Amino acid sequence: MDQGSNRLFDEFAKLMTDAAGVAQGVKREAETVMKHQAERFFSDMDFVKREEFDVVREMAQKARAENEALAAKVAELEAKLAVLTQGHIVAAPPEA
Repeated sequence: MDQGSNRLFDEFAKLMTDAAGVAQGVKREAETVMKHQAERFFSDMDFVKREEFDVVREMAQKARAENEALAAKVAELEAKLAVLTQGHIVAAPPEA
């Protein structure tokens, strides 16, 4: 082979390398555009972020547990009151 064909192959290889670099740049740019479009779409749809959902779920679980504990306490106090008032008339507490 002569120098002319080697130079041609070198130029062709350089062209392919440059084309691959450009293709990677276009791919990154397309991914960025798609990501921004998806973020905008989801923000317009008023979706809740996972972190916010988890925080609210934990708050609801805590509130439910507290509600159940309070309901049990009320039932216990009502039972005690029923035992105390069974057969007795409860006088009103003295006013201060």
